[in-house]
Amino acid sequence: MQPTATVLVYSDDSTTRAQVRLAAGRRPAPDVPPVRFVECATPPAVVEELDKGGIDVVVLDGEAVPMGGMGLCRQLKDEIFECPPVLLLMGRPQDAWLATWSRADAAVTLPVEPVEFASALASLLRGRKLQSA
Repeated sequence: MQPTATVLVYSDDSTTRAQVRLAAGRRPAPDVPPVRFVECATPPAVVEELDKGGIDVVVLDGEAVPMGGMGLCRQLKDEIFECPPVLLLMGRPQDAWLATWSRADAAVTLPVEPVEFASALASLLRGRKLQSA
């Protein structure tokens, strides 16, 4: 069977989660496997999904409420053994220093721009050894 990549998307805003799914499409680049999404609207749900395993890339909304993706990213990098790479959605380009502080592996600005997002996601997926579906 062809491998698939599992991408966890965290945002309290269902519109932002939909933008991520649409920007990535079924396959963000020809040289990476198709993706399937796991959506989370709360930080505890993110931790629960990561504890289960099988997540290849985590996308975190830096503007989420009540806990933004930057603080959550830093927590995950501290607490999750072999935390998957994190793609952070930032509200402003000037927040890049916060993305560095959070230890995100990549960052793009909101609103989600499809080409930029798909490129960043594909880059993180290329570095992962993926499971067969």
